[in-house]
Amino acid sequence: MSTRVHEFSWPDRVVVGAIGSPGSRAFYLQVRAGRQLVSVALEKQQSAALAEKIDEVLDQLSTVAGNRFSVPSGTPIELVDNEPLDDVQVQFRLGAITLGWDPSTAQVVMEFHPLSEDESAEEEEMLLVRIPVGTARAFAKRTREIVAAGRPMCPRCGYPMDPEGHICAPEDL
Repeated sequence: MSTRVHEFSWPDRVVVGAIGSPGSRAFYLQVRAGRQLVSVALEKQQSAALAEKIDEVLDQLSTVAGNRFSVPSGTPIELVDNEPLDDVQVQFRLGAITLGWDPSTAQVVMEFHPLSEDESAEEEEMLLVRIPVGTARAFAKRTREIVAAGRPMCPRCGYPMDPEGHICAPEDL
């Protein structure tokens, strides 16, 4: 079986966005370089975990003694991206994520692999994205904001509250 790799080494844009109303949103990772655009469907929890891990990697890099890379502690204002998603044409639904660091290019490296649904497929797909540290900070910040824009969490049971109301189940208290 062959693997089709969608590779972006210095993308123009890499973002997570959501479509729909809180409680029924669909999340997408989009990467664009020039006219090449790839959209991957993912879960809210995957989005949140990815943002958290990117910040952990960057925070760890900034504490390494003798680190020659300038890792911003916050999001560089010029890299903030609050624009909506481009036209969404889903390439695949996300399964596994691999996160790494390439010191030779000073980039965060992300690999996105699809859910294995069709074992008889002749070609697999994979998304490989390399982004510099400032872009990684901006990506993580936007992703956290997108995730947080959903339904508020109940302070008693910790589950999301619907707009029509919320009743905590006795077993949750």
